[in-house]
Amino acid sequence: MTVMLVEDDRLLAETLKHTLEQAGHSVLHLADGVRARNQLTQPDHAINLVLLDLNLPGCSGLEVLAELRRHDRDTPVLILTARGAIEDRVKGLDLGADDYLAKPFSLDELEARVRALLRRGVPQRTLEVGDLCLDALSQQLSLNGEPLGLPPREQRLLVFLMRYAGQPIDKTQLAEQAFQGDTMGNNAIEVYVHRLRKQLANSNVALRTVRGLGYVLEPE
Repeated sequence: MTVMLVEDDRLLAETLKHTLEQAGHSVLHLADGVRARNQLTQPDHAINLVLLDLNLPGCSGLEVLAELRRHDRDTPVLILTARGAIEDRVKGLDLGADDYLAKPFSLDELEARVRALLRRGVPQRTLEVGDLCLDALSQQLSLNGEPLGLPPREQRLLVFLMRYAGQPIDKTQLAEQAFQGDTMGNNAIEVYVHRLRKQLANSNVALRTVRGLGYVLEPE
């Protein structure tokens, strides 16, 4: 696993880097917020876990976290902070941090937190069903290698069906989950399904009706 350590305290950073490398991880150490922000805003940053100090030169850890979460909701972030104010920890969690450790902390506790976050696994970057592909970070769809532009509701419906490819999904589930509580009648769902079938007509992906069970998206 590749861990990004963003910490400007040189002695602490050396200790943490050594500890993480002894545990078998590859460690990228950055000492300022601007470099961390620039690295993490790359779509292919290839970082599996971020250890992020809040008090950084250049820009704060909270700013780094906010920028990361604008396009990447999956990469786990563990905040390391010496700040005593509970507001800073709460703000970090609200911005999308997964956990925090207040300095000083034991190395054993750090390793345990790292293991727990990495057990969640490497986030899936793409979702594929036949020739249909979803970039999980940008939420862009492509079909047969070409961008597939859809109106928002049709895209939400297709993405939801992709996540449950091969499983029949009934109209109630689609209305409640794919459309996130929007008022959606059966007729409207049928219209969106009809439009999606037209989009998928020249591909190896089929959107089928399963009598009594709903709709299923699957490769032909």
